[in-house]
Amino acid sequence: MSRIGKMPIDLPAGVEVKVNKNNSVVVKGPKGELTQQVNPVIKVTVEENSIVLERPTDQKPHKAMHGLYRSLIHNMVVGVTEGYKTEQELVGVGYRATSNGQILELALGYSHLIHMEIASEVKVTAVTDKRANPIITLESCDKQLVGQVAAKIRSFRKPEPYKGKGVKFVGEQLRRKAGKSAGK
Repeated sequence: MSRIGKMPIDLPAGVEVKVNKNNSVVVKGPKGELTQQVNPVIKVTVEENSIVLERPTDQKPHKAMHGLYRSLIHNMVVGVTEGYKTEQELVGVGYRATSNGQILELALGYSHLIHMEIASEVKVTAVTDKRANPIITLESCDKQLVGQVAAKIRSFRKPEPYKGKGVKFVGEQLRRKAGKSAGK
């Protein structure tokens, strides 16, 4: 944990970082602006092209916070420059996804459609090609928000281990089980 915290965070061109007096870090870049409140124990300093975090002692909670806040601020810097993208696919007969603005409509084998309102910071697109599984793409500069929305979508119908039907991430390997006939 502490080794991660010791590494400085390099700032790419076009990224501005401000540390307010209440120890909140504001990162502005071409893709947006993010804010993170940092524990007052951790000291955040902005040098010419890098951010350095320092901890007061080598106690275990201070080491943990040191690495945590360094990772959070690094994720913010990467988010405002490159952004984060997650793709999920719907595996199953009749499973569909359509997006109308910030509302995602899912048909996942239930008797009703699922309407989910997505946060305005996340851009959502649903693509359905012929003879291919529907794919939902989530894009934002906030890594935590993208992961949270993706986890919520996946929670509606997790992939089951026998046929693999459900909502899964693109490229995810599922552990499959043998059926009843495999025992003979």
